[in-house]
Amino acid sequence: VQGVTRGNGVEGELITANVLACRNVPKTIPHKGRTVVRGEAVIRYSDFEKINEAIEDADAKYKNPRNLCSGSIRQLDPKITAERKVGFYAFALIRAEGADFRSRRDQMEWMKEQGFDEVDYVMVDAESLSGAIDGYEAAVADFDIPSDGLVLTLDDLEYSATLGETAKYPKDSIAFKWRDQGETAKYPKDSIAFKWRDQQAETVLREIEWSPSRTGLLNPVAIFDPVELEGTTVSRASVHNINIMEDLELGIGDTVQVYKANMIIPQLAGNLTRSGNIEIPHSCPVCGGPTLVRDEEGTKTLHCANPDCLAKHVKKFSHFVSRDALNIEGLSESGLLKLIGIGAIKTFPDLFRLDMHEDAIVSMEGFGKKSYDNLIESAKRASHTTPARLLYGLGVPGIGVQNSNIICRHCRNRWSEIQALDEEALKDIDRVGDVMARDYAAYFADEENAAVVAELLGLLTLDESFEDAGTSLDGKTFVITGSLEHYANRKDLKAEIEAEGGKVAGSVSAKTDFLITNDPNSGSAKNKTARELGVAIITEAEIREMLGAE
Repeated sequence: VQGVTRGNGVEGELITANVLACRNVPKTIPHKGRTVVRGEAVIRYSDFEKINEAIEDADAKYKNPRNLCSGSIRQLDPKITAERKVGFYAFALIRAEGADFRSRRDQMEWMKEQGFDEVDYVMVDAESLSGAIDGYEAAVADFDIPSDGLVLTLDDLEYSATLGETAKYPKDSIAFKWRDQGETAKYPKDSIAFKWRDQQAETVLREIEWSPSRTGLLNPVAIFDPVELEGTTVSRASVHNINIMEDLELGIGDTVQVYKANMIIPQLAGNLTRSGNIEIPHSCPVCGGPTLVRDEEGTKTLHCANPDCLAKHVKKFSHFVSRDALNIEGLSESGLLKLIGIGAIKTFPDLFRLDMHEDAIVSMEGFGKKSYDNLIESAKRASHTTPARLLYGLGVPGIGVQNSNIICRHCRNRWSEIQALDEEALKDIDRVGDVMARDYAAYFADEENAAVVAELLGLLTLDESFEDAGTSLDGKTFVITGSLEHYANRKDLKAEIEAEGGKVAGSVSAKTDFLITNDPNSGSAKNKTARELGVAIITEAEIREMLGAE
């Protein structure tokens, strides 16, 4: 069994454990052939209210069951998915190997027989279609399951197939990749999807904020008096480009109409007063450099012309907060750009002083008091770190995770020695070549870099404890494949293997000593290659025994 999210429409995330934690997903189905079912994960309104009732802090309560469900289905801990009573409702049968169906109604009934709960559906003819739609529109206000629209689809599968298929993936589809071969789902032109009328609210425009991007694009964002829409409080919406701003004739103090596209994304629907008094800024709000307006095929956008603008270097902040580096959770690239935009971060140390900007962060789009508190707590946890994480996070040219660990082990985790390494000393370390040694020494010799590191050391607590590496796996090369039971991820097992002198590679070759898998009889490419090359295939239990694990 595999469970995959829709993701970006082409590639999704593997969330099998979370899918199996849903309250109504069948653990086994009678049909033995390969089956692909598509559906929606939801949290019912009634369950959502119970979750919020258990939260005492009013600011910490969740605002919307759809957003909560989106986060719950992607949790690292499947227990959270189960606790929040996430449900799964099937709405399409993509494949049922060996089964034959004439109608979509047969498919729906078949999925029910396999143990799936289904979305509400009704068979109608052309004469009663309009009345059925009106009936759903009237009833949706009392549905216990969040609903933003309907799908009308033809029942006759043979006739549907004659209508042809989409040339590319629709926005609601995903390409599944099986273990051994790629397989793509395509969809015929037999369906129409539409949304319910958007809930609108009138409010007063107070400001246009120019939000930076790493390309130098400055996106206009409307800031207005807070309004309630679809169960959440909204106070800002992207205007997208200068054309839209000019078409709406936006001005400070105007009365604007706001709605949520797809019940999620705030948008401006119109401007009732149209004063048009907004001026395009001549300087970048981040660096103060000059701006320029570009007109590309009729679309006008504002850009910062300064190549050294801090917003253009957001990638280095994204690297610094990444999981293998300082691991500050809750900071995506877009979140970092917002923090740069309000002046909260200019250098790495600023990430550990975010409490100085509480009011500004809480009011940022996509944030709030709960998100702010989580971010501050995550930064506090991240401030207790290791030399290897800090070295990797600094982004020294050529220094990846593995080299960071090797260099830190060589210096027995003493940061003063790590930072003081010169070219000759670096060349004596395994896997460090001439170019890497030169760039490393140049990085720490740079006065600006040295000042940033010194400031960081005053804010961080470095764990410089050191244990000599074991030798039980010395000289052995391993490859890990498939899911694990005793480790959160493959990196944890890799760290234990390397701590005992072993090496972990990404693919099986003649140099591989062991392939680790909990499915030794699988027909996967790595298993096949291992068998062909005579590589020993061992289970997770066996590698744990080799590591001396309890």
